[in-house]
Amino acid sequence: MLLLPIRHEKMQGRRWPVITVAVIALNFVAFLGTHWRIHAQDVKTVEVRAHILMLSAMHPELTVTADAQEFVAHFRQKSPDIWKRVGSPKRQIADRWDAKMRLMEDPAVLQGEMDSLDQQYSELLQDSILQRYAVVPAHPAPISYLTANFLHGGWLHLIGNMWFLWLAGTVLEDTWGRVIYPIFYLLSGVMALLFHVWSDPASLVATLGASGAVAALLGAFLVRFPQTKIEMRWYFGFFFQSYKFTARAYWLLPLWLAMEIFSGTIFGASSGVAHWAHVGGFVFGAVGAVGLRYCGLEHVANQAIESKVSWTADPAMVQATEKMEQGKLDEAIALLEAYVAGKPDSLEAYSILPQLYSRKNDINKFLEATIKVCQLHLKAKDIDAAWEDYGEYLNSGGERMPAATWLELCRAAEGQQRLERAVAEYDRLAKTYPGEQHSLLALMAAGRLSLKLNQPAEALRLFQVAMTSEVPHLDWETSILGGIREAEKALAAEATAARP
Repeated sequence: MLLLPIRHEKMQGRRWPVITVAVIALNFVAFLGTHWRIHAQDVKTVEVRAHILMLSAMHPELTVTADAQEFVAHFRQKSPDIWKRVGSPKRQIADRWDAKMRLMEDPAVLQGEMDSLDQQYSELLQDSILQRYAVVPAHPAPISYLTANFLHGGWLHLIGNMWFLWLAGTVLEDTWGRVIYPIFYLLSGVMALLFHVWSDPASLVATLGASGAVAALLGAFLVRFPQTKIEMRWYFGFFFQSYKFTARAYWLLPLWLAMEIFSGTIFGASSGVAHWAHVGGFVFGAVGAVGLRYCGLEHVANQAIESKVSWTADPAMVQATEKMEQGKLDEAIALLEAYVAGKPDSLEAYSILPQLYSRKNDINKFLEATIKVCQLHLKAKDIDAAWEDYGEYLNSGGERMPAATWLELCRAAEGQQRLERAVAEYDRLAKTYPGEQHSLLALMAAGRLSLKLNQPAEALRLFQVAMTSEVPHLDWETSILGGIREAEKALAAEATAARP
């Protein structure tokens, strides 16, 4: 089972998220430049460490260097049961080296072997990318608090972190700009790793990855955009089936934080995940976002972005906006109508026109412009905005949304799993346009959804209306008859279940 965020409703920003793209690219470059070397070093280090442990457990009288002694003492403290088994002469032989050591009894030869292992271990530590650039809580290098954020243990680790960085980072970069945002990101990574070190200061396990910094972005996202709808997809089953749903940030992200706190409390570092780095990063990000907003830095950054964006705005749009602010509504309308005649898909222009028509009390023009805005929002896949347009259309007395647009809205509601709303709108569409093909399509879709909602009586009614529709339906007659049979079968099953 796998639960993943796919997108959210604030994916479109005012400018290209160049900093976020650069950070993602830097992570991929760092991964490609270090991953295979880290893997090779790990294989050798694991072997040397295992031999040091076995020799130290079997012959505790042997002396070791400070680095090896620290590792042995840490392992003995964290895993006393395993340590006891390793030191037992009755345990199973691990490898050829272990078998060879079992036959040795000369203390000088054994000490010589330990000295050789000590030297190998010291050389491996000095050359180790993880020891130098990942955070080892027991003795972290100062630079590692920065560099560890750009190292990853594998493809899944990297891709997962970068996907969450893209989802949260693009909107925050658009909010804070290209100076505050990267500073915040880097500082968040440092603070998350500091929190991890504080939670387990004696650990010798190297910690790496951008997840602490990304968790900070999630905390900031929660503070700045709590109402944002996040589209989730739940993958499950042997054939990797999926189910899509949406959730508000204000309950989804705190739930994730609670799971991290639970995992950190129960499993600690044994799970192989730095849960407390995630918690520390998330809290720092949330607090930092509050601070940026109320200290005024966010406002300054936003004004700077707006000034740059406005500098490239279309002169006709700027002039029309100025006319509207001056109360010269007719002149503003004339400018915008001329503008959309040449650019009929300008969402910016059509978003202003309804305001102007409303202030002029021109209801018919207002409704026409609102329909166009709705169509453009649908084209841009901004479904929630399209539904808001539809609501304004209805509240202003509109009753006959164009059939094609209305049908697309209904299908959008169905795609968002708002099935009851979809059925109601399909039904209204069919009643409003009984003689058009869209009516027949709407009736069939409403009948199908009614069956899915366990409303067989309503489904039967809808399919029967479709069958008697004046719209030619030879191509769909088989589907309509199938829907009628399925609804009748469901009704019969209900009747049987209701009998005492």
